[in-house]
Amino acid sequence: MSDHVRTRRNGRVLELTLDRPKANALDVPTSKAMGEAFRSFRDDPELRVAIVTGGGEKFFSAGWDLKSASATGESPDVTYGVGGFGGLQELLDLNKPVIAALNGMAVGGGFELALSADIIIAAEHVRFALPEIRAGTLADAATIKLPKRIPYHIAMDMLLTGRWMEIAEAKHFGLVNEVVPAAKLMDRAREIAQLLADGPPLVFAAIKEVVREAEDRSFQDTMALVNRRKLRTVETLYGSEDQIEGPRAFAEKRAPVWKGR
Repeated sequence: MSDHVRTRRNGRVLELTLDRPKANALDVPTSKAMGEAFRSFRDDPELRVAIVTGGGEKFFSAGWDLKSASATGESPDVTYGVGGFGGLQELLDLNKPVIAALNGMAVGGGFELALSADIIIAAEHVRFALPEIRAGTLADAATIKLPKRIPYHIAMDMLLTGRWMEIAEAKHFGLVNEVVPAAKLMDRAREIAQLLADGPPLVFAAIKEVVREAEDRSFQDTMALVNRRKLRTVETLYGSEDQIEGPRAFAEKRAPVWKGR
């Protein structure tokens, strides 16, 4: 991958660590390495869940590496590789759960990277900010996503002022799922990842696709896509062995064995 992007397979779980001191900021090569890692995760049938975290204890990620960009003349709309910035937020057809284990501050593009995950677990000292306004640029992904995740006026406050959000406020508004002591962060992330890895992968894939499709459609239109099996993941699920296994396991009073087919 990269000197700054470490990956580790733990059974059916992929752990990706962004480790680029001092602030885990992303330059183009690092973003491209992350994109390749997430694409490999997406395409590997043996992997079912990913955890993304940062090296060290101070920063999950400070986002776009402004020093590198200034030195190279890099613009915000440069091509960051497959999956866009951080390799995750624009990766097509990523129908597997991703957990962000926030070990430190999530700032700018690092905040956006966290928002791209399905579940966010944060250490007690984590803080969030979108300081792009001070650099005269747009926090594009956060501007799209954040007002849909937390109350509009709180999201706009963060976007327009660049202020810090402490972990208690983030938990209050549902921005993170859980807050845990730093020493227990990865243990908890792995516990959740294992729970998901043991779950029905075809159902998870269908959930993620339906959620994406519902973003720009009415309830009725999205339900029509599901009921008519117009979505690839739903069609796969409804015609699968796993669809039969679930009710059978329930009737036989045993744990289901999910095969992902």
